[in-house]
Amino acid sequence: MSNQPDRIYFDNAATTALDPHVLEAMMPYFTDKFGNPSSIYSYGRESRLAIENARKTVAKILNAHPAEIFFTSGGTESSNTAISAAIRDLGCRHIITSPIEHHATSHTVDHLYHHGEAALSFVKLLPNGHIDMEDLEHLLANSHEKTLVTLMHANNEIGNMLDIHAVGNLCKMYGAIFHSDTVQTVGHFPFDLRNTPVHFITGAGHKFHGPKGVGMLYINENVKIKPYIHGGSQERNMRAGTENLYGIVGFAKALELATEQYETQSSYIRELKIYMMEQVKKQVRHVSFNGDPLGCSLYTVLSVSFPKTEKSEMILFNLDMNNICASGGSACTSGADQGSHVIRAINNNPNQVTVRFSFSKHNTKEEIDFVVEKLKEMI
Repeated sequence: MSNQPDRIYFDNAATTALDPHVLEAMMPYFTDKFGNPSSIYSYGRESRLAIENARKTVAKILNAHPAEIFFTSGGTESSNTAISAAIRDLGCRHIITSPIEHHATSHTVDHLYHHGEAALSFVKLLPNGHIDMEDLEHLLANSHEKTLVTLMHANNEIGNMLDIHAVGNLCKMYGAIFHSDTVQTVGHFPFDLRNTPVHFITGAGHKFHGPKGVGMLYINENVKIKPYIHGGSQERNMRAGTENLYGIVGFAKALELATEQYETQSSYIRELKIYMMEQVKKQVRHVSFNGDPLGCSLYTVLSVSFPKTEKSEMILFNLDMNNICASGGSACTSGADQGSHVIRAINNNPNQVTVRFSFSKHNTKEEIDFVVEKLKEMI
C-alpha cells in the first residue's frame, strides 16, 4: 500500500460528512434570509415559505402528506415524542419492544415503565439478530391492553433490517400502535408511507450527509397527539420553539440528493461492504460477522467480531492511532467503553472484540485495503 491516507472515516452510521450542495442550500439562511418564520412581514414569510417547501419536498419523497411531517431536533426527540404520546395521548398501556433498540427508544420505554405508565415486554430475537415474528404475534395476541409496538427498521450496530410491512400488518390485526425508529433507513432506502402500515417513523439529517441537530417525525394523519414541547404555535401547534430554519432547509436538500443518488450510491456502497467482508475473511483468522450481513441488512454497516487477544483488545485505540475511524458497537455510548447492549443480546461471547465499520459514498476500496492491512497487524 502506498502512502498513508490522512484519515479513513468508516463510522458513517454515527454521522456523515455534510454534502457541499447541502451547505450551499443552507448558506442564504445563515446570512441574508434570517427572518423569523413566525413574523408576519415579508421577511418572515420568506423563511416560513422555505420551511413549508422543505416539508413538501420531504413528504413527496416519503410519499406522505405534508401535514404528516414534523421537523424536530433529530431522531432522539422524534422517538421520545412518539413513544410518550402513544402512552399519554393514545391510551397504550403495554409496550412491546426489542433488546437491541437504540437508546433513544429503550431509555424512553424504561422511563415510562419505571414510572408505572406502561407494562413492558421484549420480543425474542433469532440467533441472527432478526425479530422472532412468531413471538411478536404471541405477545400481541396475549396483550389485554392497548399496545405500542416500537421496533427499529434497521439496527445501527449490526445492520439487521425489519420487515416493516409484516410488523405493521400484525399491529393492524391486533389494533396496536406501531412506531419504527427509521433513523438508519430514511435517506438510505425508498419509502412509500401511504402504503406502509406504520403510525410513526423518524429521521435524522446527519445520517445522510445533512446537518446535525435536525430531524423529522412522521405522524400518520389518523393519529391525534398532543405536543411534547409547549410554548408556541410552530409546526402546526405540535412543537413550540423557533424553527431550525437552515437545518430544515438542509435536511430537505440532503434527502433530495440522497434520493436522486440512491440507485448508484447504494450499489456502490454495498460492493464496498461485500469487498471488506471478503478481504477481512482472507486476511484475518477466526473472524465472524454479526447479524445477517448478506441477507436483510443495511448496505452501509458491517459488524465484525475478532478473537480477543492482548493485542486485539486495544483495536479501536490502535485504529485511531492509524487515523481510522470506526466504532465498537454504538457511537452514541462511546467514551468509557461499556460494551454494547446489542452485541450482548445476540452474540454474548466474551472472547471476541467487536468493531462496526460503516460506509458512505465517499469511501473507496483503497481505504478498505489499507484498513484490512492494519487489522492484520493488530490481531
